[in-house]
Amino acid sequence: MDQEIKKMIDEIRKTAFSLHKYLRYGHLEKVYENGLAHRLKKIGYKVQQQFPLQVHDEDGTLLGDYFADLLINDFFIIELKACKTLINDHTAQILGYLRASGMEHGLLINFGSSKLQIKKYILS
Repeated sequence: MDQEIKKMIDEIRKTAFSLHKYLRYGHLEKVYENGLAHRLKKIGYKVQQQFPLQVHDEDGTLLGDYFADLLINDFFIIELKACKTLINDHTAQILGYLRASGMEHGLLINFGSSKLQIKKYILS
C-alpha cells in the first residue's frame, strides 16, 4: 500500500473518530454520511455521496445497481453503518462494492456503537 493511501486512511480515521466523538452514537446512518462527507471535503478530499456502482454478469448483462455511501478521490470506497456491531453481511457488502467497482481499497465504518468501529479492506 503506497504512502498516499496510508495517509488518506489515517486522515479518514481521524476525521471519523472526531465526528463520532462529537455526535456520539444514536443518529441515522445518513447523518454520519453527511457529516463525514462534509468534514472530508473541508480538508481537501473529493467526496461523492451515494456513488452508483453497476454489477454485471460475466457476459456483460447488467444485474443490478449498488450505491456506495462515499467515494473518495475517485478510487476509495467508504461504506457506513449505524448499528450495534458489524456483522459478516456488512463485510460481504463492502467486498461486493469493491468487486463491482474494480477498486482495490475500502473502509467499513460503524458509527452506531459507543466505540467507533473501522475496518480496512483490500480486494487483491
